[in-house]
Amino acid sequence: MSWLPAIALAAALFLFAAFALRLPRGAWTAFASALGFGLAGYAFQAQPGLPSAPRVAAPEANETNAAMIEARRTLFDSFLPPSKFVIVADGFARRGQYADAAQILRGEVRKDAGNAEAWVALGNALVEHAEGNLTPAATYAYDRAAQVAPGHPAAPYFQGLALLRTGQIDETRALWADAIANAPEGAEWLPEMQQRLDRLDALIAALGRN
Repeated sequence: MSWLPAIALAAALFLFAAFALRLPRGAWTAFASALGFGLAGYAFQAQPGLPSAPRVAAPEANETNAAMIEARRTLFDSFLPPSKFVIVADGFARRGQYADAAQILRGEVRKDAGNAEAWVALGNALVEHAEGNLTPAATYAYDRAAQVAPGHPAAPYFQGLALLRTGQIDETRALWADAIANAPEGAEWLPEMQQRLDRLDALIAALGRN
């Protein structure tokens, strides 16, 4: 019964071609044969009983994915590589597979709750999976990173970046200014973080939000 609509459509096409389009009578047999071949192919290959499902675009690697990972790495000790699970998760994140990256990172922080870089990477993956939105789960990940590595800039920087992407400029400034105020003396990352804050202040001034 499921392929009766196909037969009805074929019959309607034949009638339309024969009488509305005035297909020559001599071509009726050829046209009917073509429709018949089409129905035969449908009967042989089609599976009308299968439920429909929307196509999901395959995630693709792009420069932004890689840049986020590199930016995170620059804020951590370059002589101390991330754990193997963070490395694997980064591979998924580079390809835009943020849900898979987050799943791996959840396992890592369950095993090692003191891994600040894993918490930050988890926050980043969750933000990207939510299309740039700072979800409660991502906020929790950044908060945990700040707890296990107080004074480290990665968590406030990326949390602020996520807030900035959704237009929360004042909240971003507060996070970055607080990170600078509580920076360890002589921190290598301090000048660059100050430059980012200065650029943000310039943006705020340009928007007339002094």
